[in-house]
Amino acid sequence: MNKVKKVVLAYSGGLDTSAIIPWLKENYDNCEVIAFCADVGQGEEELIGLEKKALSSGASEYHLVDLKEEFVSDYIYPTIATNAVYEGTYLLGTAMARPIIAKAQVEFALQVGADALCHGCTGKGNDQIRFESCFAALAPQLRVIAPWREWDLVSREDLLNYLSKRHIKTSATSTKIYSRDANVWHISHEGGALENPNNAPCKDVWTLTVDPLQAPDKEEYVHLHIENSRVTKIDGVALSPYQALILLNNKAAKHGIGRIDIVENRTIGMKSRGCYETPGGTVMVTALRAIDELVHDKLSRCWRDKIGQEFAHLVYDGRWFTPLCESLLAASESLASYVNGEVVIRLYKGQAVAVKKDSINSLYSETFATFGDDNVYDQSHAEGFIRLYSLSSRIRKLNESAKKQFK
Repeated sequence: MNKVKKVVLAYSGGLDTSAIIPWLKENYDNCEVIAFCADVGQGEEELIGLEKKALSSGASEYHLVDLKEEFVSDYIYPTIATNAVYEGTYLLGTAMARPIIAKAQVEFALQVGADALCHGCTGKGNDQIRFESCFAALAPQLRVIAPWREWDLVSREDLLNYLSKRHIKTSATSTKIYSRDANVWHISHEGGALENPNNAPCKDVWTLTVDPLQAPDKEEYVHLHIENSRVTKIDGVALSPYQALILLNNKAAKHGIGRIDIVENRTIGMKSRGCYETPGGTVMVTALRAIDELVHDKLSRCWRDKIGQEFAHLVYDGRWFTPLCESLLAASESLASYVNGEVVIRLYKGQAVAVKKDSINSLYSETFATFGDDNVYDQSHAEGFIRLYSLSSRIRKLNESAKKQFK
């Protein structure tokens, strides 16, 4: 059962994965453990010293892969193009990052001839499902090891004692207040006092954005150029997807934009409370919706909303590498081809508001919509339309009247 020669571990350098390295070696016949780290924009400070920490914990090597640009262009941009928002609020920051990390981890494992993959996700969360669903779709022949579902360590104190007995140094302490996950799109905060939904978030919860109450008293305007539901220019300057997001993060964070506090339904059935900060992403989503309003007719917007809802659940539940994902993305891209234009967003006191919007594909016509005099719309035509539109209601009522006459 425990005959494993080489394991590639999704490594963050935190307390859990620091303990997992020696645990794997002890419980899987002194197997080789390679620490695999993916840079998805969590910040340079999060990556400093990881190689030394991994090797001192017993890893045979440390491998870091830069996924920042690919993450934004191939995962974030397609997702927001679908209009995906989980349960009406969550912009899927953690969920979107898991498939690209899992894919890179699998590719590296196959490259080095590993026979097992490992992650540090708990048995209560969504991430175990996301990672392992991707593993199953990409490399079902590789064994998956999930220590939190196997070992008897149940607390931070247990992990710290485990490392101490093995003389493995760690900067972690027994008083970790919040569980956080960061990437270029957002940062999430869970645990601690947040586990009680009746507790308001303390000021020390938020780390990325300014308190909206303390944000500048003067608004700021940012001009976004949209092509096929992608932000390609900001204030007239062409930027890569990653560069665009970084710039918007900086602009929006100082205005306190992108904070949410929600109780969400996890895939496994329980509810969890989380606080999320998505400053630049909130601006992007606002801009895309502004162009959507101009270019899509009623039925197209309804279909786009359905695609977005389906895709939000797909991403949240870890089903990126599936035929359904390919189908939904294809449908989304068909609609996204019309989403081109210019949007001006006002940033002020926690709010991102589209104040100007224009598109070459706009279906809005001032000539038709005006409340003033016009020569293109004959209002008398509305009578016939309304009679046909309400025909079924008219027939139903006439039938009811006829039935009463026969009684």
